Amino acid sequence: ELIVALLAVLKAGGAYLALDPEAPATRLTDLLDGAGTTVVLSTMELARRVPGGHIVLPVDLTDPDDGPTQPPAVQVGPDNLAYVSYTSGSTGEPKGVSVPHRAVARLVSAPDWATFGPDDVFLQAAPVAFDAATLEIWAPLCNGGRLALLPAGQLDIEQVAETIRAEGVSVLWLTAGLFNQVIDGHLDQLGGVRHLIAGGDVVSPDAVTRLLAAHPHLVFSNGYGPTENTTFTTCATIRAPYQGGPVPIGRAISGTRVAVLDPDLRPVPIGVAGELYAGGAGLARGYLGRPGATAQRFLPDPAGSGERLYRTGDLVRWRADGMLEFLGRADRQVKVNGYRIEPAEIESALLANANVRAAAVLAAESAGGKRLVGYVVPVEAALDDGGLPSELRSWLRERLPGYLVPARIVALEEFPLTPNGKLDRAALPELNRAPRNVPNDYIAPNTHLERLLCDLWGDALGIADIGTDDDFFELGGHSLIAAELLARLQQEFGIELSARTLYLSPTVGELAELTELDSALVKQTSE
Repeated sequence: ELIVALLAVLKAGGAYLALDPEAPATRLTDLLDGAGTTVVLSTMELARRVPGGHIVLPVDLTDPDDGPTQPPAVQVGPDNLAYVSYTSGSTGEPKGVSVPHRAVARLVSAPDWATFGPDDVFLQAAPVAFDAATLEIWAPLCNGGRLALLPAGQLDIEQVAETIRAEGVSVLWLTAGLFNQVIDGHLDQLGGVRHLIAGGDVVSPDAVTRLLAAHPHLVFSNGYGPTENTTFTTCATIRAPYQGGPVPIGRAISGTRVAVLDPDLRPVPIGVAGELYAGGAGLARGYLGRPGATAQRFLPDPAGSGERLYRTGDLVRWRADGMLEFLGRADRQVKVNGYRIEPAEIESALLANANVRAAAVLAAESAGGKRLVGYVVPVEAALDDGGLPSELRSWLRERLPGYLVPARIVALEEFPLTPNGKLDRAALPELNRAPRNVPNDYIAPNTHLERLLCDLWGDALGIADIGTDDDFFELGGHSLIAAELLARLQQEFGIELSARTLYLSPTVGELAELTELDSALVKQTSE
């Protein structure tokens, strides 16, 4: 019913806005009112969720043959509106991206990065409100192929894999998060796929290597693109064998042009980071009813072409081979200990490790100020390696400046995903009193003094179960946290301890052995 409804809207000369039926009523009202919508197509079961003031047309197909036999006599041109897709962007305020027909046509009609034909079967798994569905739905239908629909309901990786096999899917689009999970648990189900496309987040090099080693006949594409430039802006197409390393986002696809510019809107040279701007036939009209927001993001081409460019907010750099490498969001830049840091740079370094298939880095608040926390999903062979976080911190120290090495790295079996299949950073576990992640064995404190020092360290570092042989700096301590710890020793116990002493004796056991500190603390705590 959904696919028939989308076709009917377009054949009638209209444009569609897909909504999540599980969204709160207030959000549904805001989106419908913001789009100026008056007619809502819905099943009878979901019609009760439609806010008042809208005409509801049921799409339940009781008799598919009962209807007009000829399409309406309407003229639809390339610049007519095809659909509106709401995206929250960095502000969290919904903005309706208005996509014309030419933008979709340039994506699915004779693209230069893929071939789509009548023998292909596409899987439609993405929510239709998510722009990935644009490729999934219209690429097969505009090229005579078959569209296989994932059964309705909560997304289940087992069901995704079984549907791929059962429907004989030949072209498959997966978000980076789903891609990693399918490769980990259902690699054998991909034997019938000839072209697998992933994107929406940083793709694991290990997963790509394993995919192409298991299925050398298969073509893999890493696709990148904001909703405002209609699903894909660039693609990197890779064939077996793949030797690993960061997966590039490729070159501009047909009907698209890109520019990498500095803050003064000047092109940057190869190897230098800059912000990505996108133009061409894929550009949206702008944000529906938001001329101010449109003017902020859709800018006149500084090269004077007379065309518009969309400012993506993503940082990239040109490689010597003409490919683009994704570096992260410009608005994800954080300041930790006085340093401006791009978390994506650290994520890329983590993904270069053969034991890591997914990585995320956040700046978390702690008692000692902000500190970097890394989250990783290990490859299957490293899942039970309790020493992996410590090994990864050592790995990073050999490749990055010290201020870019996370204070903590936490291994998770899977990353939480949003309904669109992207990493849900807000759902990553909080790390108050996180487990210790150092390679040495845990040795419990024996004396009152050692227990006191372990508690003080735990408060300062936000780590549970600190042992007497754990190194303050191996646990993620740095100069600012050290200053806080030493100040607390002085304020609460009257003990003046130099930073040099902590650097030379960085374990609880070593500090407790210092006679002067031992006797003074014992006296204070006994009183």
